[in-house]
Amino acid sequence: MEVDTSGWSGDGEFTKRLIDALRSVGTVSVLTVEDAPASRADAGFSFISNELFVLFECTERIVRTRRLGFIPGSTVLREKAMALDGLEASLALLADVGHSDYSDEGMLQYLRTEHVIPPYQTRGYKLIELVRVYETGTVPRREA
Repeated sequence: MEVDTSGWSGDGEFTKRLIDALRSVGTVSVLTVEDAPASRADAGFSFISNELFVLFECTERIVRTRRLGFIPGSTVLREKAMALDGLEASLALLADVGHSDYSDEGMLQYLRTEHVIPPYQTRGYKLIELVRVYETGTVPRREA
């Protein structure tokens, strides 16, 4: 699997676990990880938002066709090895990831929170991590 993390700052423990889980699935050929513009921090909380774009492996097969009803020919059909709903089912079986908090035909969304208390401090902060998984090569939602 080819992983591109050039647009990612490296923040987010759940995002790291999700990347490792996608490596174990085996049907993802390309994974791109990016920081989402919604990330921000304040005194009492830290909100991390990351986006993952997956491209599934494809298989090709030759199908015989007829042009104009009688001229024999053939075309090559590309079929994806997995779809986004199959990926969700695979990730739900893993103990480190689990079920997505929200999913539809174009996206998987995970939301994880934890209370972090740094050493030698009395007050901690809430860490909120939002991770969205999209399939590369699909029509963007705002254009559909």
